Amino acid sequence: MSTKYQNSNTQAFSTVAWISFGISFIGMIVGLVYLQMDIYQKAFIGMTYLFSISSCFVLAKVVRDKQEGEDYVKKIENAKNQQMISKYIGTEDD
Repeated sequence: MSTKYQNSNTQAFSTVAWISFGISFIGMIVGLVYLQMDIYQKAFIGMTYLFSISSCFVLAKVVRDKQEGEDYVKKIENAKNQQMISKYIGTEDD
């Protein structure tokens, strides 16, 4: 019994996520350009913003990988249980 991985997100949801990411990124850049600060302060804010974005991507990947790992372990345990059940049921019939 093989099950293929199915993406639960629709194309519309993915599109909205990327559009909102683009709008927030452009908004931050525009805000930094018009902010009345020294260039070093703007650079610091921009750097921390980019670090926050990359941290969010890494965190999302870690959470997803953990969930996929748990699902994989559950599949293996389920297969072992099915194998044991079929082994003992097969022995009773003999």
